[in-house]
Amino acid sequence: MSLAKNEVLQLVNRYIGVESGYLGDFSYRTHTDFYPEYCGIYDIFPDEIEGTTRGRFIAILTAESPDRQAKILRGVLERFPPNTDARQQFKSTIDTWIQQLEGTPVVASPMPIASMSTVVKQALIDAENLIRTSGPASAVDRVHTALHGHMNELCVHANIALPERPTLQVAVKKLRENHPGLAPSGQRTDEISRVLYSMAATLDALTTLRNNASPAHPNEALLGDNEALLAINAARTIFAYIDSKVRS
Repeated sequence: MSLAKNEVLQLVNRYIGVESGYLGDFSYRTHTDFYPEYCGIYDIFPDEIEGTTRGRFIAILTAESPDRQAKILRGVLERFPPNTDARQQFKSTIDTWIQQLEGTPVVASPMPIASMSTVVKQALIDAENLIRTSGPASAVDRVHTALHGHMNELCVHANIALPERPTLQVAVKKLRENHPGLAPSGQRTDEISRVLYSMAATLDALTTLRNNASPAHPNEALLGDNEALLAINAARTIFAYIDSKVRS
């Protein structure tokens, strides 16, 4: 896939920002320097394109191949960090585009929201940053922490009793057994129930991977990128499903 024109416009207007035709705080010179300095691309020459920095950027990004689009998006995140609420909210969309452009299957990260604890929100943010800067294996622990903390919070909010220092598996089991929102509904409830119960094995494996094959502990052998993304995507799927059912 390549970025569509409307997606490029979203990046420009919703993340970078435009004023008087200028893209962010780019001048013509710093826009030219952006591609070699932040993207590692040395054969883009904005001065050969007519128009404002905004118009030149849109023309360049739209025309590039998917792998080079991903490099430019990574450069944008470095050059324009997510230091405002609007940018932080849109960053997960950019991360998803990068993963898709690079050909890596991805499940969207849960969006940090006000009702989440500081620990859960920070773990979600840390995981996204680690995937981008250090690789997926480094993010497994943070995704596990976010899922674990959020499941505990959902139990507390629903007045579901938990033992002291509950494991992730225990918190999800308590939710599944006691929260009315997690009762399967609609078609094929038996099969949906089987999927829900299979989460127990998935959660057990996630905890084992976090403890024994991630930088959470001084492990000599770490997960490969594809295997780490499998674990991260599984955790995100469970997070998103339970959260949507409980909060609906």
